[in-house]
Amino acid sequence: MSAQTALGILGGTFDPIHHGHLRLAIEARQRLSLDAIRLIPAGQPPHRARPGTPAAHRLAMTELAAQGLPGLVVDPAEVHSQQTSYTVATLERLRAELGNERPLVLILGADAFLGLPGWHRWREIFALAHIAVATRPGYVLADALNGGDLADECPQRLSQNPQSLHATPSGSIVPFTIPSLEISATLIRHALAQGEDAHFLLPGAVLDYIQSHHLYSR
Repeated sequence: MSAQTALGILGGTFDPIHHGHLRLAIEARQRLSLDAIRLIPAGQPPHRARPGTPAAHRLAMTELAAQGLPGLVVDPAEVHSQQTSYTVATLERLRAELGNERPLVLILGADAFLGLPGWHRWREIFALAHIAVATRPGYVLADALNGGDLADECPQRLSQNPQSLHATPSGSIVPFTIPSLEISATLIRHALAQGEDAHFLLPGAVLDYIQSHHLYSR
């Protein structure tokens, strides 16, 4: 049994970070009884085109967004690294820092989770962390595992009990439901490029930073 508190991990390009990201982090911490959530902006994400916004700006916006929110801690290491931001490498770094006994909980949306077989060294993730999958109300994760590599790997790992995330350092998959917030970074970037009002989509301090640095404007 693990005697250490579970740490949540939420990575992303955060281009820009918005209330959907923050609500996910807060819901995960509360529903899964996590000690804290590390927000990890990707420096060089491998699964999509390079973000249009420099990593230093994305890190600064993430730090502003986390201010005053208990339990949210920003990890800048991927931004400062020259290496591609593979999730498995991030988890290996955290294991080197935190040891092998602390439960680590990688937080993913359902769509990202279903794309897991396309990730670099994805099967090794289960030896490094648990995975908590955020789903919409009424969504049944087990029903989505129809054939393919996930169906072979995951059913025996699925648990409906969040306490399983605290019992061992890694290896479980726990779905949890969150209210749907129809906010995306793409939507925000488009709104800002069109000169539209983005208030209430992202924290005021982040919006002020965007405006002061002329980000996302045409």
